Amino acid sequence: MEARKPMKPADPMDAAEPAAPVAEIRDLRVEVDGRAIVDGVNLRALPGRVTALVGASGSGKTTTGLALLGEYPPGARVTGEVRPAAGGLVGHIPQHPAAALNPARRISALLTDIARGRVGHLPRGQRRAAARAHVLHALAEAQLPAAEALLRRYPHQLSGGQQQRVVLAQALLLGARVVVADEPTTGQDALTKSRVVGQLAAVAARGIAVVLLSHDLDVVRALADDVVVLRAGRVVESGPPGRVRLGPTRPAPAEQPNPRYLPALPDLPHPLDSPDLPDPPVPAGPTTTGHPVLRIRHLTARHRDAGRGTAPVLRIPALDLCPGECLAVVGRSGSGKTTLGRALAGLHRDHDGDILLDGTPLPRSVRDRSRSRLAAVQYVFQDARAAFDEHRAVLHQVARTAVRLRGTDADTAAREALTTLARLGLPGDLARRRPAQLSGGELQRAALARALLARPRVLVCDEITSGLDPVTRQSILALLTALVRDPGGLCLVLITHDLDTAALAHRIAVLDAGALVEQGPARQILTAPGHPFTAALLKAAAGHRAADRAADR
Repeated sequence: MEARKPMKPADPMDAAEPAAPVAEIRDLRVEVDGRAIVDGVNLRALPGRVTALVGASGSGKTTTGLALLGEYPPGARVTGEVRPAAGGLVGHIPQHPAAALNPARRISALLTDIARGRVGHLPRGQRRAAARAHVLHALAEAQLPAAEALLRRYPHQLSGGQQQRVVLAQALLLGARVVVADEPTTGQDALTKSRVVGQLAAVAARGIAVVLLSHDLDVVRALADDVVVLRAGRVVESGPPGRVRLGPTRPAPAEQPNPRYLPALPDLPHPLDSPDLPDPPVPAGPTTTGHPVLRIRHLTARHRDAGRGTAPVLRIPALDLCPGECLAVVGRSGSGKTTLGRALAGLHRDHDGDILLDGTPLPRSVRDRSRSRLAAVQYVFQDARAAFDEHRAVLHQVARTAVRLRGTDADTAAREALTTLARLGLPGDLARRRPAQLSGGELQRAALARALLARPRVLVCDEITSGLDPVTRQSILALLTALVRDPGGLCLVLITHDLDTAALAHRIAVLDAGALVEQGPARQILTAPGHPFTAALLKAAAGHRAADRAADR
């Protein structure tokens, strides 16, 4: 990451009179069903400083961050002291941004409602234009180009990264004293991620306290003034990022198991670094051969545009997926990756062209697809929390897929669900809870398990590892690549902003501004790109990795 928070001039009074915290947590303990998900956590949010909470999925980061907003899991028993922001609001950028956006209202209405609170002192005739100016300025600060077109859309017509930045614009409009940013770069490409880092650095430079919850260690190194490492709800280490070990370590056999953020990880090849490295773990070609399972021909997808008809957002002339093949779809946030995945699953029906399964056109709408076709193409959402019914146990919802799409009896489906969830690292005691009692990473694993219980021919995974810690991410990717290798010939569409993840695929398709600009074997795309946009993505990713290595030294 190149963006860093600007350094303020040294002030001899700073050492004698450090700034008072604008919000503070003391000895926080949060219990749910007798289990402590946060235990004895202390946190001070200081003006103009970024405090990062890091830890594996389920370590208590989000629960600690939400405590500053006075929000806790249902049925939680809370002890300790939480002092919210003094003299101001706490802004929140959730890991799942759709939860903060009303799906029935356009982006312009969502932001204008907040902006009106800042222009009430003006004469009535000036308020509308002033509110509009505030909205456009906030969108520009949140790194959202083409604001006029975006304001006419609904939240579901935005990518996950665009939704994230709209929520950031809401927090900026609120004028909060503290901003809690929960995985703010989730699902974003390397180029956009750098801009978001720069924006959060600018937020801190204006004297706002930023509490950053992140699995992205590049972002933590670039932004954090202080780091708090959580493990199983407890603080195991804290201090400046230079003193806290953030990366994976490989302890000697005589050492005790590493209690820090990440356990030891095996080395993984990085095709971005050198064309001479060995091939990634996935075989160079599909495990089976034959006619394509899925074919796309002359696909043009559109979004409805506030009474102005429809606007094209995606054009795919031709794209095939063979049995046992993994296709990675990469591109910037808003490039059309999610729209492509939703169209394949029948969730975006406003399109022309054909999507064929085994040579037969698939109905455009999921409502018109038979049970067998619904099971054949499964979609795992980036926003896992929004995909679950908050009133029912996760296990029931996962098992329901086998009952509804395969006709499995309830007892057998429950056993299959427990087995699949356990393979994904989600034990039965967690699976029997409601979604609000699970972390974002735990829910993402449950969402993947639910899709797998349909036994699909084609599995579309939309940024499903972007909100996971490195260890969990690696285990999920290992499982997915194993499924592709299995004799069943599962096809995997991996929508990702992470080029290291894309390197695990057989082929890569690159989208830019809704157009398919390049496709080919993964190794060829990553080492000898044929399009300038692909080269720019590779350069940005390589720059981040070089910065990461420099920080480790």
